[in-house]
Amino acid sequence: MTTDAGNSEAAAKDPAAAAAHKDTDYSFEPVPVTARKGILPLVFVMTGFTFTSSAMSVGAKMGTQADFPSFAIALLLGGLFLSVYTGSLAYISCRTGMSFDLLARHSFGRRGSRLPSLVIAMTQMGWFGVCTAMFALPVSEYLGCSPYIAAAASGACMTLTAYIGFKGLEILSYVAVPLILALGLWSLNLALGDAGGSVADIFRNRNGEPDLNLLTGMVIGCFISGGSSTPNFTRFARTSRIAVLSTVAGFGLGNSLMLLFGAAGGAITGKDDIFYVMIAQGLLLSGFLVLGANVWTTNDNALYSAGLGLSNIFSVRKKIMVLAAGVLGTASSFWLYEHMVSWLQFLGATLPAIGIIMILHYCRYRKEYQKTAENFRNWRFSAIIGTVAGLLSGIFIPLGNSSINSMAVAAAVWYVCQLWENRLAKGAA
Repeated sequence: MTTDAGNSEAAAKDPAAAAAHKDTDYSFEPVPVTARKGILPLVFVMTGFTFTSSAMSVGAKMGTQADFPSFAIALLLGGLFLSVYTGSLAYISCRTGMSFDLLARHSFGRRGSRLPSLVIAMTQMGWFGVCTAMFALPVSEYLGCSPYIAAAASGACMTLTAYIGFKGLEILSYVAVPLILALGLWSLNLALGDAGGSVADIFRNRNGEPDLNLLTGMVIGCFISGGSSTPNFTRFARTSRIAVLSTVAGFGLGNSLMLLFGAAGGAITGKDDIFYVMIAQGLLLSGFLVLGANVWTTNDNALYSAGLGLSNIFSVRKKIMVLAAGVLGTASSFWLYEHMVSWLQFLGATLPAIGIIMILHYCRYRKEYQKTAENFRNWRFSAIIGTVAGLLSGIFIPLGNSSINSMAVAAAVWYVCQLWENRLAKGAA
């Protein structure tokens, strides 16, 4: 494991510097062994990350289109893909102790890492805004207050828990995960009663013939972007086994459960808005609780990642950047909500390209991750070119899944360009 900037060395020599250096979020350095955590906190945080209202909304859409065999196969294939992708990032982050942004310094270069940091900061801050508006609109309608007041209040509360850091995410997840799981199972039980008693009966009223490729793409697309920020959380794992198991629990099991809960409501009611699905099932209060817990856990994780990304760009500790991201995300929440479709397309095409380049770079140049910050290259143009190529392919290739297209093109372009880049570097030496 390596330390990053000279802050650690200065802190070791000067007690005053050590006190000033204390940063439980490890914004600019790998997480030390003494700060690592066991399986329980990681499972709750990663499961809370995937317990989202957006996944339930995607599941509700699937419930109106799929029969049970197609839905089950899509969950299996999509969950397997997400588990392998996010599990790889979890393994790398645990082995190195590095966040998404520190890993980017290796694969993109010290200055080049500002590109992926900007992308993850903007996308996660944008997702924070989307979910804040998603929560504020029905709450304001039910309470009869201004949606702007509801957005400001909820945004402030969620920013506060993200400001606390990983410990705040951990405590929140201990509360939210059981609540969401219990109310989701209650909703599923009501749907089973309406359907006739079996899960297969829930899907009998689908519209049209199921498209397995489309359904699998929906499973992958609903969380592959957020999954790219996995290193920000799994770097705290005590062992690589804990990192991978907690990630698979979240993206393989947790995400699938949210899709199932949403699909049950969508198939019964014929609606794909998860809040109104809850109302239709007679779960008004539960709907608010599920939606609130979902949004809070998702937004905290998104804001935490946004803060780390901005820290890498501006060299300011994460806590200050979380406050800035929370204010900006809340202020732009309704605009982001209105442009959610295009925003999600950008999310799905960009972060997976960056994530696959990080994975490939670590696999090919593992020894370089023992270097100190002073030995980083300033730029790795192969990673930047690969990311841009992946983004464009994810947006403009009309066939298949945009995230998978983005990853495949980014990987191929990166491999070719880094061979050329290495030859130029040897020639210059």
